Amino acid sequence: MARLLKCSAAVLSACLALAATVSADVRAADGATLAQIRARGSVRCGVSEGIQGFSVKDGSGQWSGLDVDFCRAVAAAALGDSARVVYVPLRASARFPALYQGSVDLLARNTTWTLLREATLDVQFAGVLYYDTQGFLVRRPGGAQSAADLKGATVCVEKGTSSELHLRQYSADHQLGIQPLLFDSATEARNAFQSERCSAYSADASHLAAVRLEAPGGPQTSDILPERIAREPLSPVVRGGDRQWLTLVRWVLFALVTAEEVGVTRGNLQARLADPAVKRALTGDDAIARSLGVEQGWMVRAVRSVGNYGEMFDRNLGPGSPIKLDRGLNRLWTQGGLMIAPPLQ
Repeated sequence: MARLLKCSAAVLSACLALAATVSADVRAADGATLAQIRARGSVRCGVSEGIQGFSVKDGSGQWSGLDVDFCRAVAAAALGDSARVVYVPLRASARFPALYQGSVDLLARNTTWTLLREATLDVQFAGVLYYDTQGFLVRRPGGAQSAADLKGATVCVEKGTSSELHLRQYSADHQLGIQPLLFDSATEARNAFQSERCSAYSADASHLAAVRLEAPGGPQTSDILPERIAREPLSPVVRGGDRQWLTLVRWVLFALVTAEEVGVTRGNLQARLADPAVKRALTGDDAIARSLGVEQGWMVRAVRSVGNYGEMFDRNLGPGSPIKLDRGLNRLWTQGGLMIAPPLQ
């Protein structure tokens, strides 16, 4: 039976988009996801169709990005091999149907954690992989200097996303009368902005930075406005009902953060395992592994496959990447950021 969503007028557009994703009241049984993954021999990971820094496929068919690395870490923990991942590129409108219907085991696809999604869809968010915010990209020279300059303007945005909802809310709250121009994919929205069909493009700030970098005329042809109109905590997502799989995915993320906290990198991991503090932080015990249905050493395998969280960030989004984003909110809590992992014991 299709699930009906009760929505107020303020969130009607988001509910309409979400309602289209729900096809049947089928929950994943506890332990079923990992059992299916083992029988199949791979983790099916839903990713974007191509967002620089998060999930993008090169000319040889190789995927890279922060989300891609996270999928590899999960496969290493679950199956002992980070290469055993099948990447399934999805439009925003297709991501929840794919997860709900079991076409993918895990969404790692620039998906914002919201109460609306968690309360009305039978999905669960595993933790924040990247703290983002929503902004505006404008052309220069002659473009808007601030969000207030977009009064009455047409703004490109991807349909059925939190970005669309936040744009409408921001426009209404500030009486801007912005006219959203909706597109089925981020690629279509980007192309429309670059062909001057709209005055601005609104999306996650990290995505806007990549779009600006890849602009045909170079990054000097566009600018990101200073205003941030919404919080966008991006999180991996799993189907509801499978506590074991949710816990494993969540703690793979925490293991990557913990590794950075204790100074463990992919390069020094083996040597540091002799340190009692590192051993306590990253090895756990047999009872935990059995509870999660995986082989002992699953956290070590995750870190060995992709490095710690900081290494992932630097490689895909930070100084080692073309985008060169500042870590900002994604710094460790000990360095003024929001990245923190609960203790193992």
